[in-house]
Amino acid sequence: MKIKNLLPLAGAIFFIIIAFSSCQEDISTLGSEVLGTETPNGILDESQSVIAYSRKLGPLQSNRLPAYQLGVYNDPVYGKSTVNLLSQLTLESNDPSFGENATVDSVFVYLPYFSTGTTVDSVTTYELDSIYGTTPINVSIFESKYFLREYDPNTGFEEFQNYYTTQGDVFEGYLGEELASVENFLPTKNSYVIFEGEENEEEITPGLRIKLDSTFFQNNVIDMEGTPELRNSNNFKNFLRGLYFKVNSPTDNGSLFIFDVTKAYVSIFYSYDNEDEPDERDNAVFKLNFSGGISVNTFTNQLPTQIQTAVENPNIETGNENLYLRGGDGIISVVELFGKDNDNNGVADQLETLRDKKWLVNEANLIFYVNQDLMVGGATEPERIIIYDLKNSNVLADYNLDPTNGLEAVDALTNHYGKLQRGSDGNGEYYKLKITTHISNLINKDSTNVPLGIVVSQNVLTRTTQKLQNPMEPNIEQIPSSTVISPEGTILYGNATPNQEKRLKLQIYYTEPN
Repeated sequence: MKIKNLLPLAGAIFFIIIAFSSCQEDISTLGSEVLGTETPNGILDESQSVIAYSRKLGPLQSNRLPAYQLGVYNDPVYGKSTVNLLSQLTLESNDPSFGENATVDSVFVYLPYFSTGTTVDSVTTYELDSIYGTTPINVSIFESKYFLREYDPNTGFEEFQNYYTTQGDVFEGYLGEELASVENFLPTKNSYVIFEGEENEEEITPGLRIKLDSTFFQNNVIDMEGTPELRNSNNFKNFLRGLYFKVNSPTDNGSLFIFDVTKAYVSIFYSYDNEDEPDERDNAVFKLNFSGGISVNTFTNQLPTQIQTAVENPNIETGNENLYLRGGDGIISVVELFGKDNDNNGVADQLETLRDKKWLVNEANLIFYVNQDLMVGGATEPERIIIYDLKNSNVLADYNLDPTNGLEAVDALTNHYGKLQRGSDGNGEYYKLKITTHISNLINKDSTNVPLGIVVSQNVLTRTTQKLQNPMEPNIEQIPSSTVISPEGTILYGNATPNQEKRLKLQIYYTEPN
């Protein structure tokens, strides 16, 4: 009796479910489409919807960087890059007093590596970060007589002065006295214990630490007590204009490190008469900081001929077989989405078609496959590449929507800027850059279809940019700072490669209203 009464109710529910399913099928069709190539889950579109090519960047602004480099790095694909450094020094305190008969005992310059310390039983060991290469280099340090201006006189001193990656020869024309020279230098994990008097000691983290000429700093710092030159840091920077670090490699290889310039300094260890005990001397340290001054990296690169030719003569009409990316004052790749505007109405023809379809974009990705035939692979491959709006020199809308943007840099923005995916052999296979919001805005909000820049990145959280001395087409005026401080590079398959499986992909998953 109870079962019999339930039958009409069950039939009604079943009818409602069928009707609802039919309505859903009428309202939308779920699917995915790959524009420009074929994937297992996609529908092939034969149109050429992505054009990509590479350009060698001209001189790049290399002051006001988030970090700096020093050393020689020989990339197995892109060749040797030599990175020198010019830095101003600032006073630890204005108008310092050094005491009676102050005499310099020793002077050291210190550039700390990025490192992580682990302490067990009061013993700290360090793991180094951002060290590239494993063979020694030679380091020479000079007084610089080149004055680095903070503001540009060509703008009426209203804008900051820019200095560029190619100005090494200019700076080296103003070298003064050589203050130190070290051969066969190689970064190590060793920290330093600094003794400041009989009872005071300080442990400092691993870094480049080189002894400088004591007489120079006796004459130009300690003996200058009470003069206008030491009254403040602005006066001092005009008087002692900085240090120039020049490196070279005795072999075809070398080593290079990235460091935080705000933690770098010169320590002047000196002694002076004890006022209460005339026969005794007290010890002290006065520091000259890099922080607060201007620092500039200069680059000398030796690109292989075939790469130099490829990036100097890109096919901007139909794209190239390979895309080249390199940090420093290196190489950028340009991606133009949705093909050409053949009817000259200001919108790419394929984008017009998609706008007419009014797709709801569920997910969109650009997938870049590594050309393993041209790459050495392994640890020399950059873990991250990033994409940005070339016209506005800004991140895409997906950047701020990535839920991982609050993590540490190594794990941040992994949805938008996917990490390098590696095979079982440890070699890189592909990068997937998720640009869902950007594509959705192009299709549904009539956003401007700007050219996109692809570069390697040393820190994906860095938002600052560096200017090109001479802007390049299309709209390449600024480069993310994180690529200028990245020594590595990679080669990716472009949209014109005959390798269909690894051709550059624009992948769109969508809901199509009926």
